[in-house]
Amino acid sequence: MPLETSNTAHNLPIRVYYEDTDAGGIVYYANYLKFFERARTEWLRDLGVSQADLAQKHKQIFVVKKSEVEYRQPARHDDLLSIRSRIKQLGGASLTFVQQAILDDTVLCHCETVIVCVHSESMRPVKLHSDIRAILNKVLV
Repeated sequence: MPLETSNTAHNLPIRVYYEDTDAGGIVYYANYLKFFERARTEWLRDLGVSQADLAQKHKQIFVVKKSEVEYRQPARHDDLLSIRSRIKQLGGASLTFVQQAILDDTVLCHCETVIVCVHSESMRPVKLHSDIRAILNKVLV
């Protein structure tokens, strides 16, 4: 799979700390999901989307429905990764993100995650608020 590039992609630098690694000195596999979560959150913040406001004002929160991860090469302590994110698909109540952990133009980990917008009390899917949809449509590839 090639390196994802796009004018609408977001990049978040993440330094690998000792706490991110396993006994073999490489990034523990589950920590990539944490890196990807941080990148999605920071991208939304950069776009002006406050998840706290969305939850408080509109009772909408984002939950992960599905995540498919391909681990290709290991990252190690002190590596400076670029977490590249883009929105692949925008549905009525869902978003599909494609994300990659990259080191020196090499994709170490590739992930596709489906996020669903749900009502914070019922936990049932709800359509994305129109303001959020308008923002996300601008960065949709």
